[in-house]
Amino acid sequence: MAQITKDTIIGDILDIAPQTAPVFLSIGMHCLGCPSSRGETVEQACMVHGVDVESLLNEINKLVPAAK
Repeated sequence: MAQITKDTIIGDILDIAPQTAPVFLSIGMHCLGCPSSRGETVEQACMVHGVDVESLLNEINKLVPAAK
């Protein structure tokens, strides 16, 4: 898997790395199964929830399996 970027769709992240769900929950994304939240990019979610995108990306990328 390539590194997660601000343009990556949250649903795609959750599909390949469900262990990232607590990170999204910690920023206030409590409806991870909703179509709208699964279709948002990381950047869009950060804007809505007032979170620094780079900080969130750092946390998520620590949990996503390395590219093979």
